[in-house]
Amino acid sequence: MNHQQRRIALVVAMGVWGLLPGGPAFAAEHGGKEHGGTATQEHGGTTQEHGGQAVKAEPSAEQIRQTIEQYVKGREAKDGAFNIKDEVTGTTRKLTFVRVHDRVGKTGNLYYSCTDMRDTATGELLDLDFDVDESHGHLHVVDTRLHKVAGQARYTYDDNDNRIPLAADGRERTY
Repeated sequence: MNHQQRRIALVVAMGVWGLLPGGPAFAAEHGGKEHGGTATQEHGGTTQEHGGQAVKAEPSAEQIRQTIEQYVKGREAKDGAFNIKDEVTGTTRKLTFVRVHDRVGKTGNLYYSCTDMRDTATGELLDLDFDVDESHGHLHVVDTRLHKVAGQARYTYDDNDNRIPLAADGRERTY
């Protein structure tokens, strides 16, 4: 099974799971092409013996999710809300944290995951993408993007993890 077939199988499986009773009641998580990176392993962030040499293990998915949640909640505590500029409307949205998505991936040197956030003024559910960098044993958020508003994607990703803007009707733009 090639990469694209595995991706389709995963999307179908996630879609079926979301329809089951008790499935997620949050914004659709990665319904189309989202990130072309790979999912991180669920092991700890300690050194391990590998071939007689100590190598640093990747941070766990849980560590990535905790870093994002702490970052968001820290900004909420400091500013009263998580503020983000909406490039489409030109306004600053004030958001509250709902959850970090389960899926965590890695593209190049950055880890990523998404959150569901609620707009305090409109009540809309938004999906924000967060990039996390690991340097000198510390994880920190280095970029945040507003990905979806009320389930409507603003962009998607190609297989190389390049962002592709969507047309006003929600379809991928063709050039």
